[in-house]
Amino acid sequence: MRTRKVVVVGAGIGGIAAALDLAADGCEVIVCERAAAPGGKLRQVDVGGAFIDAGPTVLTMRWVFEELAAAAGAHLDDLLAMRRLETFARHAWSDQRTLDLHADVEESVDAIGRFAGSADANRYRQFCADAERTYRTLERPFLRAARATPLGLAAQAGIAGLADLWRIKPFVSMWSALGTYFRDPGLRQLFGRYATYCGSSPFLAPATLMLVAHVEREGVWQIAGGIALLARALEKLAIARGAVFRYCAEVAEINLRAGEARGVRLASGESIDADAVIVNADVAALAAGLLGANVSSAVAAMPIRNRSLSAFTWMLVAEPRGFPLLHHTVFFSDAYAAEFADLLRDSRVPRSPTVYVCAQDRGDALDQVPHSAERLLCIVNAPAIGDTHTFSAEEKSSAERGMLATLDRCGLQLRGNPNTRCMVTPSEFARLFPGTGGALYGMASHGWRASFARPGVRTRVPRLYVAGGSAHPGPGLPMAALSGRAAAAAVLARA
Repeated sequence: MRTRKVVVVGAGIGGIAAALDLAADGCEVIVCERAAAPGGKLRQVDVGGAFIDAGPTVLTMRWVFEELAAAAGAHLDDLLAMRRLETFARHAWSDQRTLDLHADVEESVDAIGRFAGSADANRYRQFCADAERTYRTLERPFLRAARATPLGLAAQAGIAGLADLWRIKPFVSMWSALGTYFRDPGLRQLFGRYATYCGSSPFLAPATLMLVAHVEREGVWQIAGGIALLARALEKLAIARGAVFRYCAEVAEINLRAGEARGVRLASGESIDADAVIVNADVAALAAGLLGANVSSAVAAMPIRNRSLSAFTWMLVAEPRGFPLLHHTVFFSDAYAAEFADLLRDSRVPRSPTVYVCAQDRGDALDQVPHSAERLLCIVNAPAIGDTHTFSAEEKSSAERGMLATLDRCGLQLRGNPNTRCMVTPSEFARLFPGTGGALYGMASHGWRASFARPGVRTRVPRLYVAGGSAHPGPGLPMAALSGRAAAAAVLARA
């Protein structure tokens, strides 16, 4: 008998995408979310009356959301006002050494030529070609698959695809591979940072993550009103197609019947019957028994050492002075290898951190400067030890001093009222996202095998599925949406 009623646990992007596809296909869908609003990590924080995006800030792979909306009979442009950034990031190593990357390859070539010389600029063209080849090779057999295995990838990519993949040395670290393209250490830092997009170290992540460079060149988008509106727009569409969203409705247990997932029990005691359950929480929570000991074996437990990075984040309303921010600006550590040694070897916040700043009231041009204090999100990578370590007041102060020192070295000072500043540590992230220890990206992508270690959408428990950034194909808004769609497809395929 066809699946007709589905409970989705969690209203993150993966859960919303799954709910939308299922509702559009005529299923009865109930989404249970422990928070008071949709989005999961895609959230906003009220800081002194200003709502600041406090999670993901970069939107790429627009086609994922276009296809999702189209499958529900809608157009993405009717749901959100979006603008493509022509300059998608500014990067700084000091107050004198900066580099902008542009959507147009030749503009970036010119900028890199001025920054590092013509040889590295020319090699950037080859880097772009190889990044695109890697992306094209992996899009269908990996990104769009419900689960990826080495043999499955080989079968779907074919000999030509595997030859393309082999040319970029998938068994070599990203940092080593970047050394074959760029002599300038700053450029290796810049492109190596793409590993941190999935909470990983460029010194350990595989070279295949270069494909992120191509994803960005295909388009980085800014949403009017804030990126958190993406979740609200898709939730609204899912509701219009019949899905029901219940907030402040924490799921305490997955209910089994005859060994199959057949609904959930809420923390309030209420039970909801269903034909299938999709868990859009971190898979670590499932493995830890936080959704019931009866389903803890549904996915493999992840060793703590395999966790991705966490973060210290600051949401603040302040007046930036001395450095011309764009919407996305990265200020690099002056001790990059030591930064990752601090994170992964010593499990401490880096003494000299790389800092990402999202200036949420700006765009990609210098004439888009607010006339008063503005909303800023500052992020520093941190170890995912939030469930075993409580950060002291001194540790928090030290992390903030390190963040401000990096900004100061690059010429940026922040002036504002301390009452319009909010800090979140790995301990808070561990509480927000149970089972993770504060890890924000699931499993770290360290080594080529890690790409195949994330669980696929089907679990060991019949009728129980997983979605979200900790499942295949990985972290990031479009990846989470793809996982949600794959989970929905798996539910619908069960006749």
